[in-house]
Amino acid sequence: MLLVASYIFYGSWDARFLSLIWISTIIDYLCGLRIYKSEDIKEKKIYLFCSVFANLAILGFFKYSGFFAEGLQHLLHDVGIPFHVHSFNIILPVGISFYTFQTMSYTIDIYYGKIKPTKNVLDFALFVAFFPQLVAGPIERAKNLLPQILRPREITLDKFYAGCFLIMWGLFQKIYVADNLAKLVDTVFAWKEYPNGMLVLVALYSFAFQIFCDFAGYSNIARGVSKCMGFEIMVNFNLPYFATNPRDFWKRWHISLSTWLRDYLYIPLGGDKNGLLKTYRNLCITMLLGGLWHGAAWTFVLWGAYHATLLILHRMLNVLFRGVRFTAGVLAQRAWNAVKVICFFHLICFGWLIFRAQSFGQIIHMAHALFFKWEGVSIVDLARGIGIPMHFLGLLLLVQFLQFVKKDLMIILKFNILARALFYYICFVLIIIYGVTGAKEFIYFQF
Repeated sequence: MLLVASYIFYGSWDARFLSLIWISTIIDYLCGLRIYKSEDIKEKKIYLFCSVFANLAILGFFKYSGFFAEGLQHLLHDVGIPFHVHSFNIILPVGISFYTFQTMSYTIDIYYGKIKPTKNVLDFALFVAFFPQLVAGPIERAKNLLPQILRPREITLDKFYAGCFLIMWGLFQKIYVADNLAKLVDTVFAWKEYPNGMLVLVALYSFAFQIFCDFAGYSNIARGVSKCMGFEIMVNFNLPYFATNPRDFWKRWHISLSTWLRDYLYIPLGGDKNGLLKTYRNLCITMLLGGLWHGAAWTFVLWGAYHATLLILHRMLNVLFRGVRFTAGVLAQRAWNAVKVICFFHLICFGWLIFRAQSFGQIIHMAHALFFKWEGVSIVDLARGIGIPMHFLGLLLLVQFLQFVKKDLMIILKFNILARALFYYICFVLIIIYGVTGAKEFIYFQF
């Protein structure tokens, strides 16, 4: 029933692209069985190669063929060779980056002996197409989701309550926070004459929370729906804007992707085991490909390079200050951590400028405005500008602070019944009265 529901869910967007899911499912199911049964390491590698190549070929054709063809056209044109790319008007299938990585991890884990393949093709098909997280993650691992599919599920009232909380909170993040902030962000980034630094800064603050609430909202809804059906899928966001450094950030942001890149790209490249230079090389490769995963545009590659630079600089500073010990009281340590959180948040926001911009030219012009066009802007103007997104961030920031202090993402469920009822009522009223009406797709649907 869940498999049929998942196919109906995905097919309601465009039934033609169900064929891609079926192709990935059949190839990885058969390759997984052959990898496990074979005793010849070369044969195992052949079937692993078939699985990875087939998945990357499908992903590459639908997502990157136009990008690389246009790049080749510009390169040949620069050296005087005429070459014209015919436009195929290829539609990007929703969620292809997510379920492709999910199915690849299955055969890779079998190859390394981390899991055993499932013999029931329908069970494996449900692992690939499980509808709550099919189109925008989290990217689940077989060792977590498949056992839950194979065994009978237990649905309890506590799980149902927790699921309802996650669904409500996800809807609040998306409809009330993200979609309202999107109006401001889209307006500023659409201007042909670039605004002053204050408006760029406010747009970056707004986009930081828009993309967080948009993506974390979807992940929370997916987790909530799954809980109501007796499934536990992984946490994809864990208070990322409380990170104090780039390494900490990638342990909190899009956790399913960052851990996938770590386990299946960074570590196989050598990780941090072969000296600093090779560690930096591995970080660069991982983050550049991680940036390209988000979309077929050089701005995403630059965003990946920016975060690679932050990670490398952080490791350099750790090496430089290795062995140095600072003694400070508890209050001083907390104040220093707060300073690090604030400073690193602004580094993240600058990265979001690269991510959100449509071209290198827009990045340059908006960065110039951000750093140099502050003429006539007073402290009062800045306070008023920041106050615009703060209208929609009050409850979110309060809940995030409570979650951080209590180290519990489900802290709301620990409140008494009156406090919980008041919280749900406030969320409901804000969504109904001030939420953006009409369908506005999730940002990560395009990835």
